[in-house]
Amino acid sequence: MNEPFRELLDPPRLWSRHEVLTTACVPRTAGVYAWYFREVPPAVPTEGCIVRNEFTLLYAGIAPKAPPKGGGRASSQTLFHRIRYHMQGNAEGSTLRLTLGCLLGFELRRVGSGKRRTFVDRESDLSAWMEQNAAVCWIESDEPWGVEKTLIASVCLPLNLDQNRNHPFHAALSAIRRATKRRADELPVWRAG
Repeated sequence: MNEPFRELLDPPRLWSRHEVLTTACVPRTAGVYAWYFREVPPAVPTEGCIVRNEFTLLYAGIAPKAPPKGGGRASSQTLFHRIRYHMQGNAEGSTLRLTLGCLLGFELRRVGSGKRRTFVDRESDLSAWMEQNAAVCWIESDEPWGVEKTLIASVCLPLNLDQNRNHPFHAALSAIRRATKRRADELPVWRAG
């Protein structure tokens, strides 16, 4: 197993949504995280995926993003911020939440000024689904973008789109997300109440 991300593929433990949100388990440092799922969303192929203790590895991400190529300041996001946002944020700020909601058939809607898209009142349903089915692990890394590139090239991660064009599910997942966004753009802006 490749040393830089060995613990993501055979983690000593997986952390639940409840643990992530109620304890200080997630470090406030840069790193790579891996998402495992008890129940795999509909249509997601799992052939070749890593399975640990009845959980299937489907997605990986990093915090922060790579610094801008032309120079400039890198993001200040940490594992703590990104993992918690995936657990309790919304589809506009979380590619993972957007993908899961699309696969689970939740309706995406434009909100606010109409430029942002979320699953509005279904975001809480998505959080509940993640509470039951999602678990995460992580490793700290000063340059997580390098580890992520190697990880995506080496491991079957069907929910990753970026840097993963050769995965057999890439085209289908891209089409599902595109259709969901197109439908959201056709609907009126969501007004609560």
